[in-house]
Amino acid sequence: MPTFVIERAIPEASKLTHDELRDIARTSNEVVAGLGVPYTWLHSYVAGDKIYCVHETDNADTIREHARRGGFPADVVVEVAAVIDPSTGEEG
Repeated sequence: MPTFVIERAIPEASKLTHDELRDIARTSNEVVAGLGVPYTWLHSYVAGDKIYCVHETDNADTIREHARRGGFPADVVVEVAAVIDPSTGEEG
């Protein structure tokens, strides 16, 4: 299943409290459960004025529908082409 990175512009996202982040996560989980299609939210990074989410689903339109139903921005949605890490540089 394709993996997508979603960039969400949320002013002062890094200042959101644990309770606010919990509420966002709960809303996301509820929307995922109601989509009726394969969809997995893997994790998100909160940094500065953005939240970067990593989701798996069949297409970017489903990502946008998740955002619409949840009331989340989805400013940039891109499919991951490859994953690299330090071991990528090793001969093998």
